[in-house]
Amino acid sequence: MQNYIEKLDDLKEKENYRSIKNIEKRISKYIIQDNKKMLNLSSNDYLNISTNKDLTLEFIDKYKKSDEFLFSSASARLLTGNSKSYNILEDDFCKLFNKEAALLFNTGYQCNQGVVSSLFSKGDCIFSDKLNHASIVSGLKLSQADHFRYKHNDYDNLEKLLKEKRGQYKNAIIISESVFSMDGDISDIKKLTELKKKYNCLLMIDEAHAFGVFGKNLTGYADEINLTDEIDIITVTLGKSLASMGAICLSNKTIINYLINKASSFIFSTVIPPINILWTRFLLEEKFDYLKSQKEKLNSLFNKTHKLYPTISSSQIIPVIIKDAAKTKELAKNLQNKGFYVLPINPPTVPIGTSRLRISLTANIDYTEIENLFTEIKNATYLAK
Repeated sequence: MQNYIEKLDDLKEKENYRSIKNIEKRISKYIIQDNKKMLNLSSNDYLNISTNKDLTLEFIDKYKKSDEFLFSSASARLLTGNSKSYNILEDDFCKLFNKEAALLFNTGYQCNQGVVSSLFSKGDCIFSDKLNHASIVSGLKLSQADHFRYKHNDYDNLEKLLKEKRGQYKNAIIISESVFSMDGDISDIKKLTELKKKYNCLLMIDEAHAFGVFGKNLTGYADEINLTDEIDIITVTLGKSLASMGAICLSNKTIINYLINKASSFIFSTVIPPINILWTRFLLEEKFDYLKSQKEKLNSLFNKTHKLYPTISSSQIIPVIIKDAAKTKELAKNLQNKGFYVLPINPPTVPIGTSRLRISLTANIDYTEIENLFTEIKNATYLAK
């Protein structure tokens, strides 16, 4: 035990120690912690659906007598955990993304990990953006394929690796997020499609932070620039903009059938409850126009915010880089005292020397609230010195 105690002490000394927050409740765009009400600027509930009581009560009233209104599936999907509603949800996503087939996973983490680790083996290779999510990195480590991590959004570096390595392997895939979760910057999907064709690779895009925020059909950034059809594998999470649970992988029938047979995170997990499937379908099938209106509000908000406080971001995620971990924690605490629930992001979540505040905008936040936030941040610039 002493070894673990020493390691925990080391984390505390480096300002990298994590603890679970004492959150009491979330009400609309606010969060209550330690009896203090604050504007929630650390949520992935981008369309403010999860705290919408009217939607929740309408859903319950309409579906409480449904055979699918169940709080447990009690089984993996390949055993007794499946039902018609799960199949319908996957069909809905196929239509939404114009893809042949889809597969539901329990979480975004399990989805990315399962896809990456199972599709590629010895004799194959994977080219992955250096800042891809931990779920993708976990998949790389579990896969028996060789992998190469190119510099973040550096397509010259990616092409150099492709020239050097691609010819040595049977199958290859390029993997990138669309909207990156810590900087809010966006990958050049057009360039990635060009490189995947030039070097005979598959292309996988994780739309977790873009789904519901970009695209005419809410399907992400590839949809925004009309390139969804060029992407071989798309993953989206249902726990952010849709305020539900689970994740979807979309591809052709061959790849989806392969995942059903090989992805351990799908095969050996009790599937998410039927009530979550009903809720997701309710939002997509009956409240789609409302989702789109919330998306438009959010887009307007972050476009104004980018002009107020320009960063690398082109999305709803705004990084405020402080560099020093202790100063980042201090600024976060000061902002919380002012009524802004902003959290510090420190290593290992981000590289050493890039500690930052991750400001996450959601649809119901007023622009005047953001103006007040950045006034406080600019008044505290001494922390970055």
